[in-house]
Parts: sequence; structure tokens; C-alpha cells
Amino acid sequence: MKTIISKPIFDIFSSRKTSPKKEEPRINIIADYREKNCLVASELAKLGIDVEFKELKVADYIVRETAIERKTVSDFISSMINKRLFRQLEEISQFPNRLLIIEGIEEKELYSDEKQGVQANAIRGFLLSILLKYKVPVIFSKNSQDTARFISVLARKQTKETSLNPTKKALTPKEQKQFILEGFPGIGPTNSKKLLENYKTIKNIINQDENELSKIIGKKAELIKKIIDEEY
Repeated sequence: MKTIISKPIFDIFSSRKTSPKKEEPRINIIADYREKNCLVASELAKLGIDVEFKELKVADYIVRETAIERKTVSDFISSMINKRLFRQLEEISQFPNRLLIIEGIEEKELYSDEKQGVQANAIRGFLLSILLKYKVPVIFSKNSQDTARFISVLARKQTKETSLNPTKKALTPKEQKQFILEGFPGIGPTNSKKLLENYKTIKNIINQDENELSKIIGKKAELIKKIIDEEY
């Protein structure tokens, strides 16, 4: 009987070295330290984004050359009422790109705050001002997870680095006076300009009696005098 000796079979592919998989570099973004307890930050970590928390003078998130201001629906409405968002929009305009994310439209209706004295058309008008006057694009996200996904997609698209230490926008002397007056209830840009055009200085405005002020701003004069005269 013939014995067949089988020759060892060599794996011709065994000598080939498999090149190690190239690890993708971690993407890093900057977030304001007040966002630390926010769900967006934890969602970003799940998406492979390293979040570095700093005290930012401007914006909530900085993704290289883009500044992002994030507002929940409730925060958006309140910052619209107290005019805080106007200043924030001006400040993020220092960046080549900027975004306003209004978060939570799945959880809260944007136009449901009429009971707080905010009409739906006033909100629509404010949104148009953001787009047309301040040139800031607005993104509506469903929830914190959706916000994180928007930021993640943006972070992976960005390539150019930018300064992480922008400064607060300096107001001109005229703007400073208007800013002080707009802190009074019911005094917007129009009424503050009227008062300054008539009385020239804040000191003169404060020294006017209620009857004189009411000729310019009507019933709002009562509120101003009450705040000026009321003890702390």
C-alpha cells in the first residue's frame, strides 16, 4: 500500500503584517463651565467629543471658528423679555460663524407663553430680528440629545482654529446710557432714545418728576420713579 506523505501547507498570507488601524484624533470643543451639569455635555462625550470647560466671556460653546449660544425654549422667552439675548447676539458676532440653538421644541411649545404676556407674533418678530438684524442663524433642536448631535456634526466639519478668548463688546458712551435706561421695566430702545434726546443725561432724567417723564413715556414714568425712589 502506497503511503502518501502530505507536505505542510504554508499560509502565504501569514507573513503579511496587518497595518494598525489609524486612530481618529479626538475632537475637542470648549464649553462654558455653566454647561457642566447640562445633559448636552454628557451626550457629546458619548459621541466621542472631548469637552473642555472654561469660563467663557462669550457664548456657551465654541467649536473652533463657530460660537454657539444655547437656549432652552423657556430661557429664550425670558431672555427675550429682559433683553439679555440682544447683548449676547452682539457679542457672538465677533466670531466668523455663530449659531443660536433653541432647544426643547419637542418638550415645550415655542408659542405657548402668551399667558406671560408674550404674543406669538412678538416671538416670530424677534426670531426675524435675530436672522435679519443680527445675522445669526437659528437652529431648533428637539432636546439635549439632538443639540449634542448638531454640535458633533459641526465639530467634525470644522477645520480652522480660532481665538478662544474673545472679549465682551465695548459699548459706546451713547449705548452705555441706553443700556442703563433699558434696565427699567417697559423701557426699550425707542423710549430710552426719546428720554436721552429730551433730557440729554441720565442725571437729568432721574431728577425729572413723574408728570414730566409721563409726557415722553406715558404710564411707564410711574414705574421708573417708583424704582428710583424706593429704598433698597
